[in-house]
Amino acid sequence: MTIKLLTIGKTDDKALQNLIDTYVNRLGFYNKFEFEIIPDLKKTKNLSVDQQKTAEGRLILEKVTTSDVVVLLDENGKQFSSEAFSEYIQKRLNSGMKQLIFVIGGPYGFSEEVYSRADGKISLSKMTFSHQMVRLFFVEQLYRAFTILKNEPYHHK
Repeated sequence: MTIKLLTIGKTDDKALQNLIDTYVNRLGFYNKFEFEIIPDLKKTKNLSVDQQKTAEGRLILEKVTTSDVVVLLDENGKQFSSEAFSEYIQKRLNSGMKQLIFVIGGPYGFSEEVYSRADGKISLSKMTFSHQMVRLFFVEQLYRAFTILKNEPYHHK
C-alpha cells in the first residue's frame, strides 16, 4: 500500500521544510510514502472563500482515483492518541487497499465536493494550526505510528 500526503501550496519556511523532509525520508524505511504538493491558486484576491475552496477542491479531486481511500485532516475529524493512530494505520495496511491518501487543505479548509468524496476525517488537535505546520505534525505522527508498530524505542509511554 502507498500512503500519500496531498497538500495545497508549498511550505515557505525552509527550517520547517527541512523538518518535514526529515520525517518524509524516515517514513521511506517503513512504507511507500509520497508527499505531493498542489500549487497554490493564482489570483485569489477576487475569489470568495467558497470560490477558493471550490477551486482547490477540484485540484484535489483530480489527484484522487475511485479506488483510493481519502482521509481529510480536518478540525472536526476523529482524534486519536498516538497508539490508537498506529492501530488505525495497521488496520489500513491489513485491508489490502492500494492507496491511502491523507489531505491537508488550504487555509480555508475543504469544499463540499471534497467532504463528499472523503472516506474519513482525522483531527490532530482541538487547537487550530496553520496548514503548513500540520504537515510537520502529521508526518511526525505517521512516523511515530510506524515506530510503535515495529516496537522501536522512538515512542515513550
